[in-house]
Amino acid sequence: MNKHHSHRELIGTISQLLRNQSTATIFLHQAIAERLGINPTDHKCMELLLKYGSMTAGELAVKSNLTTGAITGVIDRLEKANYVRRVKDPNDRRRFIIEIVPDCLPAFEQLFQSIGEETASLLNSYSDHELMVIRDFIEKSTEVALNVTSKLRQG
Repeated sequence: MNKHHSHRELIGTISQLLRNQSTATIFLHQAIAERLGINPTDHKCMELLLKYGSMTAGELAVKSNLTTGAITGVIDRLEKANYVRRVKDPNDRRRFIIEIVPDCLPAFEQLFQSIGEETASLLNSYSDHELMVIRDFIEKSTEVALNVTSKLRQG
């Protein structure tokens, strides 16, 4: 088998493995969302709030790449589940800031602790050089996903 052919086969195998990983990840996030009593989009928006802190609905729409209409639904559902609350912006009384309800944090922390531990264990099995290659691939493949998402949304 020539080098070019095996390289092409390896790319095909990795592409299939990425599709498998994507499917497994979507089902993982569906299971997490179900455990939390929300849907996967709401769960990922909650993750953005956990990562970046309180923000306006418009800021959450930009960070999530969702429409403002879709974000209103997300916030309504998260508020109903008692995960977030709308508070008046002290700098502009016409705007609301979306903030996390602190009482819900232990449920999220507990859920993600085991995932974090298993991921850390897996990553510890790689050398620093391998981790740098993995990091590079994840950064670039994430950029590809964001670009494709943007193109799909633009029509």
